Amino acid sequence: MYGPEILSRFLSQPGPPDKYGNAWQYHSRSDRHSKVGSWGVAFDLLMTSSLMRRHASAGKIVVGVNHTMTDYATGRKKDLDLVIARPSGAPTTDRMFSNLAERYGLDLNHNESRALAGLPELPIAPVGAVLVALEAKACMTAHVKSLPRLYDELNSSHLCVHGASRQALAIAYVQVNLADEFMSPVVNNRAMAGVEPEVTRHHQPRDTQRVLDKVAEIPRRSAASENGFDAVGITVLNLRNDGSAVHLVNGSPAPAPGDNFHYGSMIVRMANEYDTTFAQI
Repeated sequence: MYGPEILSRFLSQPGPPDKYGNAWQYHSRSDRHSKVGSWGVAFDLLMTSSLMRRHASAGKIVVGVNHTMTDYATGRKKDLDLVIARPSGAPTTDRMFSNLAERYGLDLNHNESRALAGLPELPIAPVGAVLVALEAKACMTAHVKSLPRLYDELNSSHLCVHGASRQALAIAYVQVNLADEFMSPVVNNRAMAGVEPEVTRHHQPRDTQRVLDKVAEIPRRSAASENGFDAVGITVLNLRNDGSAVHLVNGSPAPAPGDNFHYGSMIVRMANEYDTTFAQI
């Protein structure tokens, strides 16, 4: 699995400067963490599902980025970070999933680049019926305060996806910060040159565990007749947001291999569900 390492390496580099000239690795008002997190999930799904690769080779699927889905029953709309779907007509673009790595500024290592080059091309094109919908969310600071919003945003996501299509596979990917200290762009919303930053202190690992417990309450389903996500994966990071390297946390309190919320378990489950659900398309 490549996604979490790609994400942590990407977040080690700052994003574009804000209006004060401050370049943050993570900003709650930016979607760079969700875009790259979702890209990594799709990359690992393609690596794991032989059927998905065959569908890509045959031109049966495309990728949609920031795709709006509409709940048929309620009319409620939701923007999904990334979807894998049937094409809406013949793809008319030369933009490909692999091109997003360069567009997002991903620093892929040799093995990752080789693996990506070995995958069939997957167009970024107008979306028809959605097969897989990815929603990525992060909780990097103010962990306890963020819990209601995190739960509501994720819960509304699977409801909208399955309100649009009961057959679609809905995936939630949650990134949680285990750092003891964090430089918040919201708290430090000013020119920082020559100014001592205000540092937010977390109560770890308690804060992270509170988020993990809340994510575990989000409904999950094991059949199309039920409500909930088809899979939920969690990556725990150590991200101070001060320019230092971001580290992937593999030990406690991060989900262990074999746990339902472990990133690898999410990928394997979704690859198996894809192979079973969409074998006839």
